[in-house]
Amino acid sequence: MKDEALITHHLTLSYQKKIVVSSLDISFLKHRVSVIVGPNGCGKSTLLKGLGRVLKHDGEILLNHKNILELSTKEIAKQLAFLPQNSLSPEDSTVREVVSLGRYPYQGIFQKRTDEGENIIDKVLDETGLTSLAGERVQTLSGGQKQRVWIAMALCQQTDIILLDEPTTYLDLGHQIEILNLLKDLNINKGITIVMVLHDLNLAARFSDYMIGMKSGSVHYHGTPNDIMKAEILKELFDVQAFMGKDPVDETPICLRFE
Repeated sequence: MKDEALITHHLTLSYQKKIVVSSLDISFLKHRVSVIVGPNGCGKSTLLKGLGRVLKHDGEILLNHKNILELSTKEIAKQLAFLPQNSLSPEDSTVREVVSLGRYPYQGIFQKRTDEGENIIDKVLDETGLTSLAGERVQTLSGGQKQRVWIAMALCQQTDIILLDEPTTYLDLGHQIEILNLLKDLNINKGITIVMVLHDLNLAARFSDYMIGMKSGSVHYHGTPNDIMKAEILKELFDVQAFMGKDPVDETPICLRFE
């Protein structure tokens, strides 16, 4: 048996009775960065919401080899964190207050935090470079800083798995690289399993260990970046002609041009 963090069997997900993801069988190995790519409307975000039990589903989802429907909300939150595209913080909340919400699975929102909980928050703020911003209002931060706040909140849950839906959306290139470097560091140094949706194929190839190519609600391809970043595969997924090359620094495949 492989060391899977998440497994789906015949997973079907719908919006308002319209099937978006159909009878999907896929697994995500632990301690790996997996990136889901595909055209708009193919079901990437829907799949992520299903894995995070945000959407009701048909079929089966196994979280660390246990049926997710048999787990309580708190049990799931201790194993998996889900960060949607648009996260909203309570008005006027400070960075520390928002990050501390990640301790909810262990003590509830309104209970006084323990010394252990406070130490975990301090450590996470340091790991994500937010210590100096702990007293700032989240609404005053830049897009990249806000994204670090949400990641820090997920880390406070002390989960082994983090799902992120387009974590680089609305960020400039510098902040995109900053966030993806942070996630890769968390994967390498803490062994956290990362599953995320990205639109930029070159960034997906650079920062992932594994890529999943979706189209029309199903997985058409999955494998390493070298397996997926091929002109014929991108033609099928996106209906474009891609001209491919190699990154001069680390030899990862890159798209040089689309037509």
